Order: sequence, then structure tokens, then C-alpha cells
Amino acid sequence: MDDESRPSKKPRGGAGSGLTAFALRMAKQLHGTKKKNLAKKKNLVFSPLSLYVALALVVSGARRDTLDELLALLGAASREELDEFARGVAERALADQSAAGGPRVAFACGLWHEKTLALKPAYRDAAVDAYKAETRAADFVFKVSYYARSTTKEAREEINRWVSKATSDLITSILPERSVHPLTGMVLANAIYFKGSWSLPFDKELTVTRRFRRLDGSRVRVPFMSSGRSTKQAVAQYKGFKVLKLAYAPYRIPTWDESPYQMRWDEREKKHVLSHVSSESSGGARFSMCVFLPDARAGLPGLVDRMAAAGPSFLWDHLPKDRVEVGEVRLPRFKLSSSSKLKPVLQAMGVEAAFDADRAHLSGMLVAGWLVLEQVFHKAVVEVNEEGTEAASSGACTIMLISDRLGPTPDFVADHPFAFFVVEEVSGTVVFMGHVLDPSEHAE
Repeated sequence: MDDESRPSKKPRGGAGSGLTAFALRMAKQLHGTKKKNLAKKKNLVFSPLSLYVALALVVSGARRDTLDELLALLGAASREELDEFARGVAERALADQSAAGGPRVAFACGLWHEKTLALKPAYRDAAVDAYKAETRAADFVFKVSYYARSTTKEAREEINRWVSKATSDLITSILPERSVHPLTGMVLANAIYFKGSWSLPFDKELTVTRRFRRLDGSRVRVPFMSSGRSTKQAVAQYKGFKVLKLAYAPYRIPTWDESPYQMRWDEREKKHVLSHVSSESSGGARFSMCVFLPDARAGLPGLVDRMAAAGPSFLWDHLPKDRVEVGEVRLPRFKLSSSSKLKPVLQAMGVEAAFDADRAHLSGMLVAGWLVLEQVFHKAVVEVNEEGTEAASSGACTIMLISDRLGPTPDFVADHPFAFFVVEEVSGTVVFMGHVLDPSEHAE
């Protein structure tokens, strides 16, 4: 079996499984809350991992029903479980591989607090240890004179510059005007940057302009990348949809000790059988892009609902396990960007107490002060072309200070709307995902 298409190690519950379930539920919610945008043929891209980590850092300081709601949203049993998950993501799944010729991956986490309010030591330690966060004091209090600019504006611009640098300028800002004000007590932000080349690049000479059919039946002409005819690709065919997995280089051949399969004695069958070994033995991070293409031209909404209803196993159970002969693979080049304010989306997903000044319990963050989650911002950018993928995302939580009290050879022709995921298979981490409804549309 090729290393490129070997089965991934699926997450076995906990925060890793919670991330996948969160990703699918969030996609359904964004899909549902943007029906007007769908009618206008708007695309969707976001980073489940970026949002998950941003909210997990809020969990570290949450208490009572605020904590319970956030843990339920993230599918985790405890703060400690989320901290351990974040530690593993930062140290393993998002470790940079560019020195060895693999994907360039960068992850950064930052925490800014009003300089007159001290962080609780336990919260600061968790942020630094598990989330590798930079902690900084900021001047959110509004001070302006004839000669001086607002320090509130300066603090916001400092955070935006940090995000821009962390994402190689793909995302130049995360906090819009008036998102930071004199009552801001804290801002939590993270940034992810990914640039990977395909293990098997597409030949630019085979790229041709063809028609892509939108959900409403209208058509647009866009450049389609092609693998050529009669090639072997990691494609799987299921009832109602197909899946294509494109590996990012390098996919080195594992040693026997690193193989995801090893021989073991099965006492019940009284014979040796091949079985999965643990993810710790699987030889490091393996990135790929997985494209879920519904058979029906307008089948993406139904597939999104099906994914969300089935839970995290749906994604991992349907990844191709082998490379097979295919007639043709055609995938449009696309560049997507998206910007969102997610407070209403998260409230619809069951997070209410954190946004309610009378019910919020974020008392684990600051030594003094009563805090409430004010807004959650998210931006993501992804570009897919013949060489590979470049993507970036940023998530930010602004926290307000309320007071100072406590089959046959198939084709894979993606000429109609589809969903895509950029995943790290060993840890079961969904780094980016989105829906391509119109690859000719670049603007937010």
C-alpha cells in the first residue's frame, strides 16, 4: 500500500474527536446562517483548529455553567483535556516541516491583558505551557490628547500587526475598528500559517478553462487542474459522494516500526493479523487535502447535513485507503477568503452564559475584574493551485471588563460545489475546511 494513501489513525474520542465534531457542526451552522450568501454564490472557508484553540483558551479561565457550555461545544471532558490537546497540537501536529522539505507550518498564540489588571498565575501558566502563548500587557484605556493617538487604537493595531506577521501577511488584521475599547479587559488571538506542495503536483500544461456549475444551476468558466487520464489517485466512492485525498510532500516511506500496521497475534482467531499501531508510532505529521464531492450537482447542502449528523467518524471513516485507477481527476484552482463575527453562531450552538454579563464566569483569568466574552472574530484565507496550498487563519476573542468585582474506474470531476478539508491525519486534526460554491469568486 502506498504511504500516500495509507489509512490515517482516527482520533479515539476526547478533544481530538471533539475538534472534528466541532468542525462539522460549525460548517453546518455557517452554511445555515448564510442562506442569503449561498443564494448569492458565496464561498466558505474557516479554520476549525484556530477557533477551537481560541475558545479552549477561554475555557482555561471559565467556571460554572460558562465552563460547562464551552466544554460541551468543544466536546471535551475537562480543561485539562483541552490543555493537553493544545499542547500536542502546538508541539506535534503543527510542527514546522519546511527544514526537511515538507510543509511550512507556523502556529502562534497571543494574550493581551489590560496593564492595570494582573493575570492569575495559574491561567498565565496554562496559556504559556499548553498554548505556547505570548502574554503581554496592553493599554486598552482610552487616553487621547492633541499630540497623542488613542492608546486603545494603538493596542488594536499592535494585535493586528502581530497577526499579519504570524500569517506572512496573508491576513493583515483580525480586529476591526471599535472592536477594542476602554472596557476591553483582554484579547486572546491565534494565527496559523500553512504552505505545502503536493506530493504529486499537477502539470500546469494540463490546466484548462472549463465550466463549473453553481448551486442555482448557473455556470461560470474557471481554470481546472488535471492529473491527466488513467492515473492512480487516492479516490474512494460511496453512496451519494466521492472522496479525493491529495497528499502534501514529503510522504516518506515508513520503517516497519513506524508503519501504521503491525503484525500481532489474535487470540480469538488463533492467527497473526495486521492491526493499527498507536499514532505515537506512526512516523510524524501527515498533511493532506480531502475533497468530498457529492454526486448530485446541488448535493452539497445535503452532504453537509449528513456530515454534521454523523459526527467525527464520518470524515475519518471515509478517507481513501488506497490509490486506484481513475479515468480523470479535475479540480478547479481556487482562492477563498472569509471573515466572520461568530457570537450569534456560537450562541446558536449552545454557548450563552459566556456572552451574558449576568451569567458569565470567567473568574479564572484576572486577579480582579468581572469579565464577559464580548465577540469572537475569525478570518481565513486559502489558495489552491497546481503546486500546492497556501493558507492562513486567525481567531480572536475580545473579553470585556464589566466591573472590578469578582467500483469501476471513477472520474473525479469537481465541476460543482464541494467541501474540502486540510487535515493532519496522525493526530486527527482538522486545520482548515470550507465549501467551494463558485471558484471564480475571490472576495469576502
